Amino acid sequence: MDATDTIVAQATPPGRGGIGIVRLSGPKTPEIAVVLLGRLPPPRMATFGRFLDTRQEPIDAGLALFFPAPHSYTGEHVLELQGHGGPVVQEALVARAVELGARRALPGEFTQRAFLNDKLDLTQAEAIADLIDAGSRVAARAAMRSLQGEFSVMVKGVTETLIDLRMYVEAALDFAEEEIDFLADRALGQRLQEVRDHFDEVEQSARQGRLLREGMTVVIAGRPNAGKSSLLNRLAGYDAAIVTPLPGTTRDVLRERIDIDGMPLHVLDTAGLRTALDLAEEEGIRRAEAEMLRADRVLFVIDAIEDPAGNAYREERQRLPGDVAVTLVFNKCDLAIGVPVADTGSGPPRITLSAATGQGIDTLRAHLKSCMGYHALDGGTVSARARHLEALARARAHVEEAVRQLAERRAGELVAEELRAAQQALGEITGEFTTEDLLGRIFSGFCVGK
Repeated sequence: MDATDTIVAQATPPGRGGIGIVRLSGPKTPEIAVVLLGRLPPPRMATFGRFLDTRQEPIDAGLALFFPAPHSYTGEHVLELQGHGGPVVQEALVARAVELGARRALPGEFTQRAFLNDKLDLTQAEAIADLIDAGSRVAARAAMRSLQGEFSVMVKGVTETLIDLRMYVEAALDFAEEEIDFLADRALGQRLQEVRDHFDEVEQSARQGRLLREGMTVVIAGRPNAGKSSLLNRLAGYDAAIVTPLPGTTRDVLRERIDIDGMPLHVLDTAGLRTALDLAEEEGIRRAEAEMLRADRVLFVIDAIEDPAGNAYREERQRLPGDVAVTLVFNKCDLAIGVPVADTGSGPPRITLSAATGQGIDTLRAHLKSCMGYHALDGGTVSARARHLEALARARAHVEEAVRQLAERRAGELVAEELRAAQQALGEITGEFTTEDLLGRIFSGFCVGK
């Protein structure tokens, strides 16, 4: 990838539609526009034109918008051709631009150029992809807040506090011969505590933002005919899975994406756990075990009528991954009147419900939110990713080490170095300190044309 190239891509989804947009960005954009349109459109003004091929015959007709550098999305010369949304027409326009010296853009390359040209920072760039991929209105609002720079402001606020602290410590080192021990000053300890408190605020918002983006993966497991598919249907709100009285109806993994008060929930229904009767069921059980390894939580469904003591869980426990949390779901409580359910005082958490009537489903939803630490959102939640939380955790660890070095050794040089490392970790979030490898991983997940 060469940032001096002129790139082109379709900016609207592939397929048939009323309008299709082809976007160009780069130094050759004005000369390509002249050949394609017969003239360069006036800046930032929608102009009707015909988009011409090599024989000067129109490929399509529509609106052309030219944004001269640096006042454009990418910071480069940008041309948008808004024509008809047929795949043949759109591909012909892209191919014509390539003939004239452009190359096809890589995923996310337009936004990457905007980042490299200081039009937005890395958190804002990632928020664009999060806004496009948002699975709920709450997630979309959080992504929009990040896109408008709220997350960046939070991170920069912590960074500024760290910089002030570094200046104080390094000034103390410069005056080490003075009679006053600046490192023993109570104000320094108070400043360190302010930094820790600031971290708490940012991490809380970022954790909620990550949940909004990535959600929770739940695998429904258990013996055949315990009501696993019925529970999936109840959570999804429609008949996503086939339900019959016959054991072994579900053979493959069924996936549904729902949300609980804005938190995405990826629910997987799996084959019943038992000794397989044929090769197809054996493969279904193998896939169920593989999905449980990747889950955030397993809902182990038990028939409260046939197995009120929960023996199925104890017998199948060896199939369940040891490092994945389990919730026991005693199903069919509407039919199990008077039947004692296993003691809830020990072992995994237990929920009693009826997938058929919906009784207890709200309790299960609240339990899942509680397990992930998700709560009712306020206006301060921003869109965040795993890498943001990892960077925040590293920065906090450096601050905690600085506190330790100060308390145990009064080692000003080591305190200053830890604070510098914390500042650099925070800089990775906004892109102040970054690598080509990191940029490649981030932007490769974007849409082509964005």
